[in-house]
Amino acid sequence: MSETKETHVHVREDGTVIEHSHGPHGHHHSHEQTKAVLNRLSRAIGHLESIKRMVEDGRDCSEVLIQLSAVKSAINNTGKIILQDHIEHCIVDAVEHGDRDAIKELERAIDRFMK
Repeated sequence: MSETKETHVHVREDGTVIEHSHGPHGHHHSHEQTKAVLNRLSRAIGHLESIKRMVEDGRDCSEVLIQLSAVKSAINNTGKIILQDHIEHCIVDAVEHGDRDAIKELERAIDRFMK
């Protein structure tokens, strides 16, 4: 029985492209929280656009920093939802299929998320 791997690509904020494969367990990224995550990201993007306008309009730096803090918090909370969903679905599946690479990827992702 041959082992098939699905390769896919992730692009980080800094433009770094990460390409990796998942083994034969049929890993996919369809999760229960996708709609909630997309809604939260849309709100954060809208909020960030309004902060950009604040800077363009020369608004007080303290106000801008407070609003940036709100966006940062919203993004961190969105990341927590993604992490929880990932653990509940992908990691449970990976453990069931002995996929140690998925667990190592999670460890790296958590490390970067926590910085």
